[in-house]
Amino acid sequence: MSLQLTDAERARVEQYLPLVTRVIKDRVHNPNQCGMYSYDDLVQIGCVGLCKAATSYVEGPQATFKTYAYRLIRNEIFNELEYATLRKDREVYMDQELLPDERYDDVRLGDSLDSLLDAAAKNASGITAKGIEALRLQAQGYSCKEIGKRFDDASGNNVSAWISRARKYLRQDPAIAAFAL
Repeated sequence: MSLQLTDAERARVEQYLPLVTRVIKDRVHNPNQCGMYSYDDLVQIGCVGLCKAATSYVEGPQATFKTYAYRLIRNEIFNELEYATLRKDREVYMDQELLPDERYDDVRLGDSLDSLLDAAAKNASGITAKGIEALRLQAQGYSCKEIGKRFDDASGNNVSAWISRARKYLRQDPAIAAFAL
């Protein structure tokens, strides 16, 4: 996203820049231990929120700019921390040296499961075939919403329905049912 600030908005951002560090101090507990983000990263994220506040604030009887900016900065930081937490939970170690030895068997099982899914996808059609592909993407860590964007902007609910149909179809195959889908 690219924000184009006017001179007045840029001056306002510079004036309220210390507000970013204030929000981090008030709202982020242990800012140096925020997973993948350092303190400097949090300051940059907060600055993005401050810029958004400067571009979207409208003078009027509502909250002052400082209050408005404080909330946007806080929300920007919280949203990024939440997204980072979700992303960290979905990430998988791909370096084989980091995997325990017993996990190598799971990798081989995954290969045979892929070949079974390939065969099932060839026999399936329509929504069921889409559901099998969605299952693969979900196994890679994609959310239903992200998968829907790959399929002509389908909704997350549609993707969930496809996955449900694919699972029902796959449970009928005894070889695949052994993998407990």
